[in-house]
Amino acid sequence: MQDRMFTGTLARSTALSLILSLVFSSVSVFAQEGKEQKKKKDKPSKEGVSSVYKRWVNEDVAWIITDEERKTFNSLKTDDEREQFIEQFWLRRDPDPDTDGNEYREEYYQRIAYANEHYTSGIPGWKTDRGRMYIMFGKPDQIESHPSGGSYDRPVWEGGGSTSTYPFEIWWYRYIEGVGSDVEIEFVDPTGSGEYRIARNPNEKDALLYTPNAGLTLAEQLGLSSKADRIGNGMFGNNGQGQNGQMFGMRAKDQPFEKLDLLARLQRPPKVKFNDLAALASESELPKASFDVLSAGLNINLLRVTETAVLTSFTVQLENNDLVYKESGGLPQAAINIYAKITNVAGRRAGQFEDVVTSSYTPEALEIGMQQKSAYQKNVVLAPGNYKIDLVVRDVNSGKTGVIKQGFVVPKFEEGKLATSTMILASKIEPLAGRLPSGQFVLGSLKVVPNATGEFKKDQTMGVYMQVYNVAIDQATLRPSVDIEYVVSRKDKEVMRIKEDGKSSLSTINSQQITLARLIPLKNFEPGFYDVQVTIKDNVAGTMVTTDKDTFQVK
Repeated sequence: MQDRMFTGTLARSTALSLILSLVFSSVSVFAQEGKEQKKKKDKPSKEGVSSVYKRWVNEDVAWIITDEERKTFNSLKTDDEREQFIEQFWLRRDPDPDTDGNEYREEYYQRIAYANEHYTSGIPGWKTDRGRMYIMFGKPDQIESHPSGGSYDRPVWEGGGSTSTYPFEIWWYRYIEGVGSDVEIEFVDPTGSGEYRIARNPNEKDALLYTPNAGLTLAEQLGLSSKADRIGNGMFGNNGQGQNGQMFGMRAKDQPFEKLDLLARLQRPPKVKFNDLAALASESELPKASFDVLSAGLNINLLRVTETAVLTSFTVQLENNDLVYKESGGLPQAAINIYAKITNVAGRRAGQFEDVVTSSYTPEALEIGMQQKSAYQKNVVLAPGNYKIDLVVRDVNSGKTGVIKQGFVVPKFEEGKLATSTMILASKIEPLAGRLPSGQFVLGSLKVVPNATGEFKKDQTMGVYMQVYNVAIDQATLRPSVDIEYVVSRKDKEVMRIKEDGKSSLSTINSQQITLARLIPLKNFEPGFYDVQVTIKDNVAGTMVTTDKDTFQVK
């Protein structure tokens, strides 16, 4: 029975480990059956779905297949259609389709093997509650195990006092996608058979629950409640008020309806993350304009790592007043799903990222926060060449969706040649001041938040950031000798010229790689569009480079 989880699909997986092939000896039997079925491709089976495919849908992927997928699979008529469905089923869950193996599928079957090895008890491990949770969500972050039960001092949120328990375990997950944070699952083995079952309330592990005057809580010892309250009212206790006759009350996550909601969420198959967004990103044409379009700005910046590796920084910016804020944990919160696929000229995927970005404010600060912007940044190292990014953003609360498709070129930085990174027009540049150089928007010792739309208000300060590479060193001073100027113009007429001295800014000019970081106040700028460019003259090497003009708008 234990081996039946591994059908013809598993046998054809080239990435499975030697351990799995040894443990599940019947793989070859199912593989042969699968080959025989292939001979009948495109022909509807007279006897219905073969046992191979029935086992795949009812056993192999029983815990992760969605209701819609199951319904679709059961409606298929030919084995060829079923084979294609199975291939697409795993492909939808593959974290990196460009690799030869499917990392998700390999880990999934390893989880099944682990569950069968550790949780089998009269029934196969994959069928047990612990096996199901392990297969669906992986190894918990912490496990509290009481394999023999026995004496137990209850924590105050369970009522306090001492009792004796059946064997039980508490699994704790820091976060489960689609379920939540701080997830605690309790398993109890009341029969002593080794089959632990998910507990719906903390009383299920109490071996003295039905023994009069034994294993009392603190409230029961003081006569403030009776054990009959716990027994008669089940998990709700205290006549359904959810306090279980306790003196100190329960944790929020132990409240009856919270517990029921958690148990319901644990029954759902793991979410296929952003699959619908990936489909939108793959469409050849942009969606037609509608009232459900979410406006977003995308900014791409390129900074050298080595001659053949370039840090490509993608910044996504959204206007907060375009988002819908709903209360979450007492705070108004907006959530945005972001998915992006990067491909080269051959159409081969060069990178991918997906994430959930949240924006929250206190109720008092929401009105001001709605006038601000939210930004998200992802850095990907790419080789020189031509690329395209397909970006999809979706407001979780409103369903509004935005799609951006943009081509870009990653340059090759030649050895010894004076060159610059792209210019970053930033809404904020500030020193880290001793903070760890990690997280989004961090470049060296500075935090640089790009303004993806290039729009600024008159009361704001615009930051200009860029890196200069391969600057020659003066052997007399062992420092570079450079002349650097920022030129701001409007309709080709110069408005401002600033000479960089490295003293009145955040710039560092002391090595072959120079970092330029300057803040430009905009209070004297009239509303309109402006251009900014930077000229770098290397006095030692006698070379000069001028950046392309970058346009910004003052409102």
